[in-house]
Amino acid sequence: MKEAVNNRAIKKKSSKVLTLFLLLALLVTIFLLSVLNTIHSDRRIPSEHATLHDRSLRGSIISADGYTLSYSQKTYQAVVRGASIKPEKRALFIKFFSIYSGISIEDVREKFTDKKGRPVTGNIILSKELNAKSAMQLKELAYKLRKLDVFQWVENSNGVKVLYGLDVIENGESRRFPLKDVLSPTVGYVGDRQEGRYIRPQGKKGLERQYEEHITSKKNGYFQGKRDVIGTVIHDKNSMKIKRIDGLDLHLNIPLALQRRIEIMLDAMKTQIDAEEIIVGVMKSETGELLTLASSERFDPSHITQKDIPALNPKFAEYPYEAGSVLKPLTLSVALKNGVITPTTRINTENGRMKIGRFTIRDDHKYESLDAAGIIIHSSNIGSSKISWRLTGKQFREGLLAFGVAKPSGIDLSRDLPGKLKPLYLLNHELHRASTSYGYGMHITFAQLLKAYSAFNNGGTAMTPRIVSYLEDAKGNRYTLDPEVPDLPAIDPKTSQVVHDILVRVVEEGTGTKAQFPGLEIGGKTGTAHIAKKGRYLREYHSSFYGFANDKEGNKYTIGVLVIKAKKYRKYFASQSAVPTFRNIVEILVDQNYLKPDVKESEEIETNELLYQLEEEEPALPETPAPKRETLSDDTAAPDSGDKPQRSIRELFELKEKPKPKPKPIPKPKPIPVQKPAPKPKPVQKINLEELDQQLF
Repeated sequence: MKEAVNNRAIKKKSSKVLTLFLLLALLVTIFLLSVLNTIHSDRRIPSEHATLHDRSLRGSIISADGYTLSYSQKTYQAVVRGASIKPEKRALFIKFFSIYSGISIEDVREKFTDKKGRPVTGNIILSKELNAKSAMQLKELAYKLRKLDVFQWVENSNGVKVLYGLDVIENGESRRFPLKDVLSPTVGYVGDRQEGRYIRPQGKKGLERQYEEHITSKKNGYFQGKRDVIGTVIHDKNSMKIKRIDGLDLHLNIPLALQRRIEIMLDAMKTQIDAEEIIVGVMKSETGELLTLASSERFDPSHITQKDIPALNPKFAEYPYEAGSVLKPLTLSVALKNGVITPTTRINTENGRMKIGRFTIRDDHKYESLDAAGIIIHSSNIGSSKISWRLTGKQFREGLLAFGVAKPSGIDLSRDLPGKLKPLYLLNHELHRASTSYGYGMHITFAQLLKAYSAFNNGGTAMTPRIVSYLEDAKGNRYTLDPEVPDLPAIDPKTSQVVHDILVRVVEEGTGTKAQFPGLEIGGKTGTAHIAKKGRYLREYHSSFYGFANDKEGNKYTIGVLVIKAKKYRKYFASQSAVPTFRNIVEILVDQNYLKPDVKESEEIETNELLYQLEEEEPALPETPAPKRETLSDDTAAPDSGDKPQRSIRELFELKEKPKPKPKPIPKPKPIPVQKPAPKPKPVQKINLEELDQQLF
């Protein structure tokens, strides 16, 4: 019994010894691992090697004449620890920081106290948006402040005393738009994208969004090597450098000099006719290169405010609308293409009034009959309807699709809406085919119409509008991208020439006479259409003019103008708003040497001819009372009175125009000095703001 007790006591002691041994072994192991970790860590002492990071930047957007519209630069933040500044030298620190950073003394001083007025002892971010120049100056200041003994030792949470100073740290990349609202909303705007603590810009709209994949930064660079006693990286054979790869630069087809002149003109026109917005485009008919894409509603992408929100979306390809009479040349083209009509075919236009079931279509001008050309020149709804009836629903629909109707235009913007065309089962009915033939009951965008009209000035090919000419890397290599939507063989060359000549006659003897310019070939079609909202047509209008301007030296341009909601009395007619705007554009193209009028034909033009001015506002006439609005349904066709708008679905109103007074000359605004267009250099020269002020503004 006694022996058993002794054995148990021995076993118990053995267990305790074993446990103690294992615990001791564990502690020794932990100690050794800690020592090993300490050996391999930098232990908060300067490392033998150092790495300098060089983060890549987003590419720039550059105009055809070499002006930088958008670029990126690195940003830095300045941080100081409140407790690290000696109290008696805080005022000195604040004064010097204000001088070097350009931030007011009051703003800097506020950073050192909290909301309750107590001194801040922790980290204080003095600025988050310093540029490279300011950052270099502040780094120099940090060194000088140490020499002036401004900072004191501070004990950290680990009980270690540390001498903090003024730290300037790279914290991101910012997007700059030096020309403010110029070429907006086409250029677009950006938002912020977080990469850890680093902030990069990200495209949200326009070219910034469309070309995000190509202009965004590609690869960061760095330099790595041994460091000397003061921390400077030593450049020797053992050092290693990886060069950064920036995003590609976008080079546009649009020259800034031309763009800015047209934008200034649009601002003046908007005021004259009290329009909500005017948008225009000028495109080379044979290539699709856009020389101008401008709007009267612009914004500064660097400082977007609440009132800018409606202007953020580029309406060029994001605003489908019922086009009205500008669609009639497309209807005629489809009929000519299918051989169901000839230019001399006469159509009974019913003396300006025709009933389709319970719906009546009326023309503003009463003719017993018109030939195909006359239907376009006098903008007959009845004639256009009867032309469409000679086609089957399938022929008509496929003909419009061939022009790019109800398809994305392919313009290189962030959003390209397709619009809307009635389905075949509806277009098989005469009523729906009729209303579509003169631009109602369907939706089309500005870019689609500009593309379609280029076919009348380019042998039948509808050219895809292109804003960007090429992309370029840091080495000067250039890259081009094929358009997402190709050019369209809309009609044959013979049909194109026939319609081309008819559109010239529209300007010579029809609704577009105010677009004439001696010495140039001008053609086009007007359109004034009601705006529909919630199934009802309002007394608000879209006024448009799409056409072309050519000279005898081979310069050929397709030009489009869309006026949204002109409010001044009678200025909503396309002939009173869109056509004068078109004429002003032609004047600017001539002045900028893009078009060269024939000398013999243009001798009558005075040397210093004023830009076309709208007539003085006519005395107010009693307005026709607005008839009751009627809901638009699939059983009713929308009205159009050629180029004069109607005020109801079923009944057209008639306005007798007063004799127009002669335009009163007004002083010509001071001319803006601009550069003449020149061949694109390689690489494109980027011009600074001082040069821009001298040469453009």
